[in-house]
Amino acid sequence: MKAAQRHCVKSTPVTIGVDFGTTNTVVAIGDGSEHARLVTFETPSAPTATFRSALSFNHDLAEPSGRTVNAGPWAIKAYLDDPAETRFIQSFKSYAGSSLFKETVVLGRRYTFEDMLSDFLQRLRDRAGGALEAADGRIIVGRPVRFVGANADMALALKRYQSAFERLGFTDILYAYEPVAAAFFFARRLEHDATVLVADFGGGTSDFSIIRFEREGGLLRARALGQSGVGVAGDAFDYRIIDNLVSPALGKGSSYRDLNKILLAPNRFYTSFARWEQLALMRASRDMRDIRTLLRKSLEPEKLGKLVELLDGNYGYLLYQAVSKLKETLSVETSARFEFNAGGIRLESTVERSAFTGWISRELAAIEAAVDEAMADAALTAHQIDRVFLTGGSSFVPAVRAVFEARFDPAKIATGAELESIASGLALMGGEADLERWCERTG
Repeated sequence: MKAAQRHCVKSTPVTIGVDFGTTNTVVAIGDGSEHARLVTFETPSAPTATFRSALSFNHDLAEPSGRTVNAGPWAIKAYLDDPAETRFIQSFKSYAGSSLFKETVVLGRRYTFEDMLSDFLQRLRDRAGGALEAADGRIIVGRPVRFVGANADMALALKRYQSAFERLGFTDILYAYEPVAAAFFFARRLEHDATVLVADFGGGTSDFSIIRFEREGGLLRARALGQSGVGVAGDAFDYRIIDNLVSPALGKGSSYRDLNKILLAPNRFYTSFARWEQLALMRASRDMRDIRTLLRKSLEPEKLGKLVELLDGNYGYLLYQAVSKLKETLSVETSARFEFNAGGIRLESTVERSAFTGWISRELAAIEAAVDEAMADAALTAHQIDRVFLTGGSSFVPAVRAVFEARFDPAKIATGAELESIASGLALMGGEADLERWCERTG
């Protein structure tokens, strides 16, 4: 929430708020009133306000470009219908701040990050029923406190964002920290001046901001006191479930005989489970050939056989749906039944919440450290925090909530509007006369 480098001049009452997330993207429209309207997308299954942050590419000679590009749930469908002929990309926000990522080749064409984000935004706009057609309107884009990556370059990430949004025709583009946008949405509930800690849990990052809210002459004023962020969140939780529950049933940790030696199956076979779409790529990889060779030498061939069937059957997406269901159930129950049935694979077991908490202990420690860093940055004690607002999908996880209950009075902690708070907060900011308190421009 740095001061804008140029004064934010209000040119139209319409503001589009875009929460471009690692997993999902949410868009809201503000008209200068106290309410924002979420944009819904008419998917084949049901209308939804969440648009999956994913792209797919297929050869199509009928198209001038020689390819068909889909985004969101349509990208997932294209991939599941024809995985062998589809290039699928998701979670590409993770590369926004990476100077090492220059480009990738997709169906013979070089794609920079800006190209991918631009293609994604254009398809999102096409599916938004005209909500993003107002190119002369103001758009406020959410940005994490810290982009994913050990040496993520924030200036580079915003430069790439700027290029992609400009390609849609937008000229009045501003940026606000995602937890600040969530705080703005939440602050409307405050009846008194307050110091608020906002924790925003996305798919790839967890961000924390401490903000002082005060009302002066009927206007809401805000002052940033401290911030921090860490590159772990919901996606990492999913991977821990797979790594501890699923991968051992598919041969991780099993042995094979090579001549007179007993060796462990390589762990590299299981690192691709961090993202389900990577599993399909293994079918044509050297690793797949090695797995088939190892199957003949394995001392537990039934386990490696399940791995081969999972990859051959392209069951990665179904697996992640089962994992997500387990995680959601463990957020409300102390134990849950995990069931994954696909083809000849049957994986069923009861999982205790305490086991899941142990699996994500490293991620929880990173979140704890980031909360403490934000507090230190603000030079405040827990008693000086008036309210704590948790938003994002992982805020439902009891172990995550426990991080805050151990530091703050539970009566101060609030949740709600987990999917809409950031996008709506961004759109509502457009009605403020002093946008420089909330946002910034690039350049």
